[in-house]
Amino acid sequence: MFVTIEGIEGSGKTTQVELLRQALVALGRRARTTREPGGTPAGKRIRELLLHGDEPIGAWTELFLILADRAEHVSSLIRPALADGEDVLCDRFSESTLAYQAYARGLPLAEVHAAESAARQGLAPDLTIVLDCPVAIGLERTRVRRGDAGTDRFESEASAFHERVRQGFLEQARLAPERIVVLDGARDSAVVQAEILAVVNARLVGVRP
Repeated sequence: MFVTIEGIEGSGKTTQVELLRQALVALGRRARTTREPGGTPAGKRIRELLLHGDEPIGAWTELFLILADRAEHVSSLIRPALADGEDVLCDRFSESTLAYQAYARGLPLAEVHAAESAARQGLAPDLTIVLDCPVAIGLERTRVRRGDAGTDRFESEASAFHERVRQGFLEQARLAPERIVVLDGARDSAVVQAEILAVVNARLVGVRP
């Protein structure tokens, strides 16, 4: 199965992707985690340019860098892993592109959707979990986690940008309730972990051994 976990900065995605992997492995399944951008060797170079590049880049350039990462990710890692019988758990995927580049950056939604659909080559998650939390909580978590390391290009955006991202995720969930589940990511990670596993068990066939 292919499960994606989405949310604003500091919503707990990375933690929950790994906790879900551990839970699935404990059930006897083969599961791997990955992320966007940066899930492949080429993707790591794209990630560095996107998050830490010295030169400013335009919104369209940002979009197509992200979609280049996705196209490589799908063809070289996600599809082969699924074909080999592994569960793939991804930290960010399609919904992040629409939330950040369309809802927050203001690129035309229909055009972003069409380009993003082409980049993933017909692949869609079986389940998407959006971890929702107030922007102030997410940014404070990010600040504490980063410490003296500073912030990346997206983390350093104004609160209003992150609120548009948040609303973009919620709107996508409203439009696709059969696939996207919204959970409260502001709670303790153990509580969120238990709820994610319950959702996965309820929504997807064959999760239990």
